[in-house]
Amino acid sequence: MKKYSVPLIMLSIFETVAILLWKAKDNLFYLFNFSYIGISISLGLFLFINKYKYARRVVQLLVGSYMLIYLGVISRENMQIEGFWYYLFTGVFEAATIHYAVAKIFGPLIFGRGWCGYACWTAMVLDFLPYKIPKEPRKKIGWIRYITFALSLLFVSFLFLSHVGEMEKIMFWTFLVGNALYYIAGIVMAFVLKDNRAFCKYICPVTVFMKPMSYFSLFRVKCDKDKCISCGKCKRVCPMNVDVTDNSRKRKNGTECILCMECVKNCPKGAL
Repeated sequence: MKKYSVPLIMLSIFETVAILLWKAKDNLFYLFNFSYIGISISLGLFLFINKYKYARRVVQLLVGSYMLIYLGVISRENMQIEGFWYYLFTGVFEAATIHYAVAKIFGPLIFGRGWCGYACWTAMVLDFLPYKIPKEPRKKIGWIRYITFALSLLFVSFLFLSHVGEMEKIMFWTFLVGNALYYIAGIVMAFVLKDNRAFCKYICPVTVFMKPMSYFSLFRVKCDKDKCISCGKCKRVCPMNVDVTDNSRKRKNGTECILCMECVKNCPKGAL
């Protein structure tokens, strides 16, 4: 059972959050929501441990489609960053604010950018594209993410300061249009830069929250220097250009690791 300790720990974390929010908010939805996500992630980790090739993709589809279709389209909750600003400005600790607190602000202290690798509904689609391994060196245009982050904040601020009516309706349409723009931008960038994760590296505003927290992440890929033969294969297959052979917190692109485990699967000596 020792090898299943990680999925059991992840399941315990999400079940704890599920029960605490259920009791605190007196809403059974939170018990279902976080239990479902926790079970999905734990299932994926279980499949990975048992060497199932598409373990991560199973989690992506289970969680990503649930967030996009059920929470976003059916329940009409804006789970994008604009929804977070909206609930934050209204002082309501619900939906997007809880989602961001758990998955994207405080969660990365435990599992880093795991959200990006296992649950993001944008990456869920982009990972179907053909450039799973970057064909070009990483570009120095990551500053664009700070512009999209600022624009999302300014957009919602403008709506509030203008006292626009029917904000709930506007937020729903913002979710639909925003997702469409994200998919278009992500697909175009993937083909232009030959990199499925180009959108994640350069444009996604959510990473502004996640990067600083991911620096202190509890779960990290580490390298056994005694086994490593410096073949460089882990660096070549990494979709986020992370140098996992460096165990320090300051390793190259360290806060970009999405825990996809491609490096672990492809290491010829099992050093990771």
